[in-house]
Amino acid sequence: MNTKFDLKTLGQGIVYVKPILARDLPADVREQVGDLEELYAVHNADGEQLALVADRKLAFHLARENDMQPVRLH
Repeated sequence: MNTKFDLKTLGQGIVYVKPILARDLPADVREQVGDLEELYAVHNADGEQLALVADRKLAFHLARENDMQPVRLH
């Protein structure tokens, strides 16, 4: 119970997958998404967006292919 833990490592290796409505994106990005109404953003533990992809399955696959553990964020 009194084991020291380096809090700086907390969240490393985890990415958060969040649904994003296309209408909430900047105009230049909306032009590129075609007729998609919902996309998925992949963020690191610091909140930095790493990717924006077409569907949840692709977001999780992308994370795992890069040795990250995806977690759904809603």
